[in-house]
Amino acid sequence: MGSAQLNHSYDMVVVGAGIVGTACAMQCARRGLKVLVLDRNCVGGGTTAAGMGHLVVMDDSEAQLALTSYSRRLWHQVAPDLPAQAEYDPCGTLWVAADDEEMAEAQRKARCYTEHGLRAEILDADGLREAEPNLHPGLAGGLCVSEDGVVYPPGAALHFLEQARCRGADVRTNVEVRQLLPEGGMRLADGSQVSAGVVVIATGSWSPTLLPDIPVRKRKGHLVITDRYPGFARHQIVELGYLRSAHSVSTDSVAFNIQPRKTGQILIGSSRQYGSDHTEVEAPILARMLRRAVDYMPGLTRLSAIRTWTGFRPATPDKLPLIGPHPEHSRVWLATGHEGLGITTCLGTASLLADLILEQPTAIPAEPYAPARLLTGEAAHA
Repeated sequence: MGSAQLNHSYDMVVVGAGIVGTACAMQCARRGLKVLVLDRNCVGGGTTAAGMGHLVVMDDSEAQLALTSYSRRLWHQVAPDLPAQAEYDPCGTLWVAADDEEMAEAQRKARCYTEHGLRAEILDADGLREAEPNLHPGLAGGLCVSEDGVVYPPGAALHFLEQARCRGADVRTNVEVRQLLPEGGMRLADGSQVSAGVVVIATGSWSPTLLPDIPVRKRKGHLVITDRYPGFARHQIVELGYLRSAHSVSTDSVAFNIQPRKTGQILIGSSRQYGSDHTEVEAPILARMLRRAVDYMPGLTRLSAIRTWTGFRPATPDKLPLIGPHPEHSRVWLATGHEGLGITTCLGTASLLADLILEQPTAIPAEPYAPARLLTGEAAHA
């Protein structure tokens, strides 16, 4: 890519063309900003392509609940305009309780969701079996969150980018950013420079490459996809033990987590690992993950798997993303650190970011996601 094509001045350059970066580009281009999107590879080719497509409300904290529920509302708004390639499916989520203790957690979640105006329904063992006949018959029950959904992330990212292009955004792929410049903008691998009023870092697990001080760590996960078995699963199904798996920071963990795809395929997860930075599939943890899935859905043993792969979640210490200005770089903004919720929260992230950049009121409080909480004073060295 010749430097003559890139020596323009932009209001904003978004580094990263995954689903978070493309959503930010779409939202800011809609607000009238002159936007350039850069990616070292292809659109939606990193974590976006490697992950599951959850559109799910989570309630680990008030801040997480606020961002995921706000983002899900935004997904509902864009759903009618999503193309077929996005494979949007409003299938809902079934949180499965294996025993009475987990059933109590399902009831707690139901109360929390209801108090926040979100639809949730407790299912007993018979109701769970009726909702998903292929689940193990010995499960205690669960929680159905009917307004959750699934999307194919690369298809959605391509749609968001096309929306940004329609509003004047430029896109350059196979372009590597080597250095952020203090005066604004960046230097590219070919030596050319791009000037910008604001640079948005939306590169997920690779964000520390450009900003070594930000506390984003890679958290590896494995996924398996099957051949086509329409109707085998009707909802995305997650064990309530998944929450313990997601919170573990000291050991490798697995949990039952599957999604039906519009193609009729079944996507099977999930595993979580820190300290494994290579992309190779690791047979021991993959075997643990699949055994866990079969414990909940024995019929999975009859299905044929056609592909297995890994990806990296961008994790922060407090499990909330970094959305907003870098406290020490006035022209650098962050949209990263979403761990396993980047697909769900991309639209909420983009809306918050655009509001903050344009100094407009935000739909939900932005302070819980401000990078300064982890990058100022003692927090930066914790």
